[in-house]
Amino acid sequence: MVHPPLPTIAERHHQPPSIKKKQVPVQKDPQQDFSRAISYRFTLLPATMAQERQPLLQNGNAAAADCSPALLPSLARSVLKFLMWAVFITWATGVFFYPTKPAQAAIGQLTAATKQSVFGNTGAVFLAFSAPILIVAALGYVYISAFPGDHVENKKLRSLSFRLWTFPVLIDGPFGVVSAVEFIGILVFILYLVFSMTYYMVDSVTFVSTFHAPVLKSSELVLVVMGLRFGIVGLFCMIFLFLPVSRGSVLLRLIDIPFEHAARYHVWLGHLTMALFTLHGLCYVVSWSLAGCLIEDLVKWKETGVANLAGVISLTAGLLMWATSLRPVRQRFFELFFYTHQLYVVFIVFLVLHVGDSVFSIAAGAVFLFMLDRFLRFWQSRTKVDIVSAACRPCGTVELVFSKPPSLRYNALSFIFVQVRELSFLQWHPFSVSSSPMDGRYHISILVKALGTWTDTLKSVITDVEEKKTRGDSDQPQTCRITASIEGPYGHESPYHLMYENLILVAGGIGISPFVAILSDIIHRIEQGMPCAPKNVLVLWSVKKSTELSLLSAVDAQSVSSSVSDRLHLDIQAFVTQESEPPLEDGIVEGEQKVPGIFVKNGAAMSGLVGTGDNFWTAMYFAASTLGSVLTYVLVQVYYVRRFNVYAWWHLGLLLLLCMAAGVALPGGLVVLLWHLSEKRRMQCDRWDAGACADSADAEHATNGAGGIGAGADAASAVSLAALRTTRYGCRPKFQAEFEAFAGRAGGAAADVGVLVCGPSGLQTSVARECRSQNLRRGGAVIHFNSHSFDL
Repeated sequence: MVHPPLPTIAERHHQPPSIKKKQVPVQKDPQQDFSRAISYRFTLLPATMAQERQPLLQNGNAAAADCSPALLPSLARSVLKFLMWAVFITWATGVFFYPTKPAQAAIGQLTAATKQSVFGNTGAVFLAFSAPILIVAALGYVYISAFPGDHVENKKLRSLSFRLWTFPVLIDGPFGVVSAVEFIGILVFILYLVFSMTYYMVDSVTFVSTFHAPVLKSSELVLVVMGLRFGIVGLFCMIFLFLPVSRGSVLLRLIDIPFEHAARYHVWLGHLTMALFTLHGLCYVVSWSLAGCLIEDLVKWKETGVANLAGVISLTAGLLMWATSLRPVRQRFFELFFYTHQLYVVFIVFLVLHVGDSVFSIAAGAVFLFMLDRFLRFWQSRTKVDIVSAACRPCGTVELVFSKPPSLRYNALSFIFVQVRELSFLQWHPFSVSSSPMDGRYHISILVKALGTWTDTLKSVITDVEEKKTRGDSDQPQTCRITASIEGPYGHESPYHLMYENLILVAGGIGISPFVAILSDIIHRIEQGMPCAPKNVLVLWSVKKSTELSLLSAVDAQSVSSSVSDRLHLDIQAFVTQESEPPLEDGIVEGEQKVPGIFVKNGAAMSGLVGTGDNFWTAMYFAASTLGSVLTYVLVQVYYVRRFNVYAWWHLGLLLLLCMAAGVALPGGLVVLLWHLSEKRRMQCDRWDAGACADSADAEHATNGAGGIGAGADAASAVSLAALRTTRYGCRPKFQAEFEAFAGRAGGAAADVGVLVCGPSGLQTSVARECRSQNLRRGGAVIHFNSHSFDL
């Protein structure tokens, strides 16, 4: 069956085709013919993508990426990649086979080599399990600094490595929607647990049987030995527990895992780690109960060996965090979950006091990277950010527009964390951005729907100020009640929505927010002749009430010129599920979308001190903190530990943790201070002014909407986004029919279709199930599933 081609926007509105105008010749750019170079077979995609998949926050001259890579840079890239993979594979192999005798023998040899040094046994364990993580991070900083536009590998859409990330394998279950790569990771962890615990179990029984003790005594010994093994495996899992929550970590940037996905892995690993630590504690409790010395052993605090009481305190803090992080509790009592999760400080400190310096060195590298990220977030969050506009839309959704420095870059798939001090000093809430970097250099915006206590209070504060301002009861001072701070932006290192020629955006309610940014990004890129693959875009948006449709007016590009409509087939399908017919005021609502906002002057734009920011400064921060921690540890060992003969495990563990903190706070803090001063000088050279910003934004929007050259003709034939929207009442989208029709019109089996979904878990499950079903059919298009939902 031959499907008709997708109609252009001009054809859909019965407009005559625009006359192609003579353009002023410009300097040829290899990126200009990006979208035309993509055929349905994507034979030219890898070469073209090399220039498009740029880092989230890129610094420097992007024109350097236009040059074909020379032999030496290409060789350097290959060497760095090989070194990073070699270190990682060697480390992962050592962790996996740690229970075996060959691995134990290798650790023994390393311990013998470092025993007489200033680092002692702790140095051997650190070199084996923590140093490789820091080495990969160091090489990663070198890589992204030397090749800022090329550190994300270019992949064909149909290559195995790319397909594994976008093919959903598990749909229903405790893990939610799981891609093939994530499924392989889960299987590897299960294999590791089964192998380790089976090996330890056999080894423990064999070891205890050599004592020829009575049955009761043998049971006590087996419980003690197995409790020890559970604790060791839990420490190895704790390495992976802390890596995903380092939001700006270079490790996440290297493999292009956004923080909203990494947070899922943290949840999974948190359950696993706490289960292992709980079994660790239970084994000892049962053993001590059988021996009749439970209370006595629980409160022991040994000088040589583990401090039991410290372990009890650490496990108690961990159990509180674990219990309140369970999904039913977390969703119903978010504040309780959030506040109890601050006990991670107690958990880490008393864990160190419990196991000492040598054992803690297993997970010290991951904890150190987390400390680096947390300290940098503390610096960034100290800035009180100007709110360019705070307004409540007719549907009840709050729109916040924040001031940002022009050097702080992001993409349409980014997240930011927002704190409003009048509401809470501790709570930080994640929001996807609703603005495109093409909308303006000085601002970034979000849409906030009132769904809980924090968001309800924020809405009330803004509406109260708007009402008083309307009545004339108060003036600008009332707006000072909103003191905002921001962390981020975080997210995908590259704007992967620009990779697909055929794109389906599926949103539920406020889930339209990131797609508002994506639509604006695509339209502006086409208007300005920038690289942009999407040609066919379908938006499937489900809302409960028709008043929510006004959120579409948040798109910066509110009209589509003829120059854009010739290259972009845009179809917006809205589904109002709880209304059977349009309301009487349907025509009025569309005209009331420009809601006057309040301006809040807090003193500064967003801070650029973020882990995904300037590559040079982040690398210097990492290097200074690492070297400072090592130097501090050496000085403490020479002038304190050896001089005063400190031997208590808990004491040595505390010193190690303090040395790590000192390295981050002192030399690392000095680098952050220099970075801050550098950002401050840069901002002084490009000062932001509210009035000038508004004027320039309006002028820029008018220019973009006009399409540059030939603006008069383009403006006359422009089509509004509202006119492109088809609204259906009392129904939901039928994904099978919609996907099949879109894929057929886009090219059938030769087409690659990218599907992005943002909304509740039920919507993600339905879309993922249909994507998997479409991919399993022979002769159909290849559907790539991507989720853009931050589910806490």
